[in-house]
Amino acid sequence: MSSDKAGSAPAAVQPLQFHVPKPASRPGEKPDFSDVVIPKAGSVARPPVDVDPKDIRDLAYSIIRVLNREGEAVGPWVPDLSQEELIRGLRHMMTLRAFDGRMQMAQRQGKTSFYMQHTGEEAVSCAFRIALQPGDMNFPTYRQAGLLIAHDYPLVDMMCQIYSNERDPMKGRQLPVMYSSKEHGFFSISGNLATQFVQAVGWAMASAIKQDTRIAAAWIGDGSTAESDFHAALVFASTYKAPVVLNVVNNQWAISTFQGIARGGSGTFAARGLGFGIPALRVDGNDYLAVYAVAQWAVERARRNLGPTLIEYVTYRAGAHSTSDDPSAYRPKHESDDWPLGDPLVRLKQHLIAVGAWSEERHKQAEAEILASVIAAQKEAESFGTLHSGGKPSARDIFEDVYAELPPHLRRQRQQIGV
Repeated sequence: MSSDKAGSAPAAVQPLQFHVPKPASRPGEKPDFSDVVIPKAGSVARPPVDVDPKDIRDLAYSIIRVLNREGEAVGPWVPDLSQEELIRGLRHMMTLRAFDGRMQMAQRQGKTSFYMQHTGEEAVSCAFRIALQPGDMNFPTYRQAGLLIAHDYPLVDMMCQIYSNERDPMKGRQLPVMYSSKEHGFFSISGNLATQFVQAVGWAMASAIKQDTRIAAAWIGDGSTAESDFHAALVFASTYKAPVVLNVVNNQWAISTFQGIARGGSGTFAARGLGFGIPALRVDGNDYLAVYAVAQWAVERARRNLGPTLIEYVTYRAGAHSTSDDPSAYRPKHESDDWPLGDPLVRLKQHLIAVGAWSEERHKQAEAEILASVIAAQKEAESFGTLHSGGKPSARDIFEDVYAELPPHLRRQRQQIGV
């Protein structure tokens, strides 16, 4: 019943307002990362692997860090990695960055149609990979090539796939950079974003049903978490306690929208796991040691039948989304220079120098050696052809690897084209 007195005018009603989240800064403005709260390195507690998810809710809002500003490894998350293993990790990241540089140049030269760089995000995939065991399966996005490089997948094969030449392992049936290798635990990348998240959960469930020992790792970017597949994956992973690690790479930007559009009101992407009873952690994605430590924690949890873990990697896409993107149209030109968590390669290099295992001279020498090896691989790959020259996959490959027995209508089509 209305409280208005008879004959009185109705109370004024404010018009509804439509809210659109906005980034802290736009092109031409000063970069602003004041909303990125960065705890002191080593200050975040490391819970036991079998912790009850409700007891670590705070980890979904903090950031786990190991390397401090002086390059020292501090706190309870310091992993048990030897200096030799860390040097190998540094070389993996350096290889990925050199590989990116050469393939970006090749795209500009018309040798391939498309390329996507990993600049600033190398630690996420390179460190995660060494926490896995043979047989574990990654369901990646297009920005986790470090999973292959850290597992010694041949650079020549990666380049041949990018060039779609006669040695392309995908035989011209995938877009450039969409690699696949069962032997290296790298599921075929999907151009339809977010599909791999629910696929990884299904694969992990199947592994558990078969009483296997292999686990899965799902990968998704911050923008794609707005897709329904992301939420469906969380439902199934939590319900069936799937042995899977659910990775969200928050590099601050989708192709043209900042991470706040996809995040909604949850505060962090990791916090989305809390509503499903999934342990959720945020980690400094530019800290190689922290990424490995958190990955190792989550992998052990999955392998011990303790269920899934959601990890948000706080990092930054320093380059363009792809070769078809111009980030200067939607973010400040020099924003990457102000990113407070720095460069993952520089930070690991500084740590190794601080412990006496590395030097600037050795680093320059390694850069030259790695670049030479990448250029040599590129020359070999280009000898098999590029986008507009040289050998191409055979047309008969269109009919292979799908059916155990080719259906009659496809057999007729193959005969018609003479392959």
